[in-house]
Amino acid sequence: MLNWLTQVFALTQFNIQTIWQRKGSSAAALFGIAGVVAVLVGVLSIGKGFEHAMQASGRPDTALILRSGADSEMMSGLSRDVTRIIGDAEGIARGDNGALSSSELFVIINLPKRSTGTDANVPLRGVEPPAFGVRSEVEIVSGRSFEWGKNEVIVGVGAAREFRGLELGGEIPVGPERWKVVGLFAAGGGLSESEIWTDAGVLQPAYRRGSSFQAVYAKLESADAFQSFSDRLTTDPRLNVKVVRQTDYYAEQSQAISGLINGLGSLIAGLMGIGAVFGALNTMYSAVSSRTREIATLRALGFGNGPVIISVMAEALVIAVVGGLAGAGLAYLAFDGFQAATMNWQSFSQVAFAFDVTPALLVQGIVYAVLIGFVGGLLPAIRAARMPIAAALRES
Repeated sequence: MLNWLTQVFALTQFNIQTIWQRKGSSAAALFGIAGVVAVLVGVLSIGKGFEHAMQASGRPDTALILRSGADSEMMSGLSRDVTRIIGDAEGIARGDNGALSSSELFVIINLPKRSTGTDANVPLRGVEPPAFGVRSEVEIVSGRSFEWGKNEVIVGVGAAREFRGLELGGEIPVGPERWKVVGLFAAGGGLSESEIWTDAGVLQPAYRRGSSFQAVYAKLESADAFQSFSDRLTTDPRLNVKVVRQTDYYAEQSQAISGLINGLGSLIAGLMGIGAVFGALNTMYSAVSSRTREIATLRALGFGNGPVIISVMAEALVIAVVGGLAGAGLAYLAFDGFQAATMNWQSFSQVAFAFDVTPALLVQGIVYAVLIGFVGGLLPAIRAARMPIAAALRES
């Protein structure tokens, strides 16, 4: 056993030390694997970033109340009487100015994107004063909050970054008038940063919505109070509503786009991975062919097939790991924190978010590189171990 391990160590050390002698083919395989890992991690970081933006928006102690049967705020509608009943319900937390229950209106406006100049949908949300207590993560970072009863808006930093006219002091068209941007706000990287906020009481007449709303956001006394609060509303004969936990609502919204991005990224990486495998095969077959007589001599001197296979596999895995580390590092430097926007298919509006290259994605990319190296090195390693010694020694 000791002799076998000694053979493995000696052959592996020799193979790795001579990689530089085949720097052309080795570099081609290394860069190919690095490219695959960079693309895989980069694409999957889009999905992770979108999921983070959605998850950062939800809190387990916050409930969203919609009309029964509605899948999103866009499809919902609630009267003022209904929202008042909800606001008076037991289980809602209370602040200095009463129940932390915000009846809200959600509309879409078109604004040009900074990057292309083409119009895209931006959510404009009408809120009530308790909204800032319900979403305690919202913080004015520039300017001031809008004044109630005036045609003023505050803009999430993500929306301001992506769309023209949303900078502090800018104006946006709302109906026949133009409303002034008086403040910018952050929300911990959540979905609210992609929105524009204003007074619901001013937005309703601008869009001829009367006294109707589309949703109520309510901060509960605790996360554990959700089920009793939900049962209380859904069994009230005066109401026809559905109650969902805010975290569940945003998680469901993120599933479709995240699934699409992850599926597409995996497909692209899979196709590129096939090419990288062939590159690794070519590299390792070349390495074996250039050392045919050398390998045969070693086997004639008593080196076993196992050490030969392991040494060739180790060489392939070293190239793969180095390529994987290079690709992962490139993806982190190029993509982590990169700002972008995509469509939220539930609300048909743009969501601003940042790519998120997580440690788990980096590990996933390196593991994928190791898999490519393993597959690319296996057949050449077996060929090296099975070469007839006599015939191999006669090769020039």
